[in-house]
This record gives sequence, C-alpha cells and structure tokens, in this order.
Amino acid sequence: MDSPAPLKKILLIEDDPDIREIACLALESTQNFSVDVCSSGLEALERAASLSPQLVLLDVMMPGMDGPTTLKKLRLQPNFADVPVIFLTAKVRPHEIENYRQLGALEVITKPFDPLTLADALLEVWNRHNGS
Repeated sequence: MDSPAPLKKILLIEDDPDIREIACLALESTQNFSVDVCSSGLEALERAASLSPQLVLLDVMMPGMDGPTTLKKLRLQPNFADVPVIFLTAKVRPHEIENYRQLGALEVITKPFDPLTLADALLEVWNRHNGS
C-alpha cells in the first residue's frame, strides 16, 4: 500500500477576514502549505470545480450558508466526495462536536485557535486519518 501524499494543499472556508488572514499566515509560514481561501460557502461551491484541496478547514457559523450545509453540498461535487474536512468553530459543546463528526468532520478545532499550533494540529489530524 502506498503511503499517503504529504499534506500540502488546504482549502479554508471562513467568512471573517481577520481569521482568514491569521489562518493563512499561520499555515503558509509554519508548514509552507498552499492555501486556497473562500469567504463563504457559496463561493466555495462556485469555485469547487477548480479547487483540488487535500483537506478542507471549514467555519461552522457563516452568514447565508453555514458550514454543515456547505459540507453537504460540497460532498455532491465529485472532487470533494472524499476530501477530509475539519470544522472550525467557537461552538464546542460535546453534543455539537458529536453532530459535526456525524456530518463527516474528522475533527473540530476551537476558535479562537493558536496560530502557532494550527498547522501542527492539521498535520496531526491528517496523519491520524491516513494511518501515519
């Protein structure tokens, strides 16, 4: 069995411009990830055909279309059917986290997150998901 490709390409879907900027800077500078950014679920759906992330970091609470709805609609796109997703949210009560996992999220990262450890947290989830 081939070992999984190293994590390099991430799609960040987040409506808050400050969080987008901090997350991108953290991911690009600490692990040299390539990060595509969408500011809404609708934008992610409109651009889905041209995106090929290995991992999606998805905000739960966004205006218009929330994260869970965005995830359901992205899963209908052929190139997103099996892409691992990590939710990013401030809503982290146990029943909410369980609900996000039932929707297909590998993990839930709490806002506010530590920019210095964000990339390592994504790598840890990636490696665990791929059996590394």
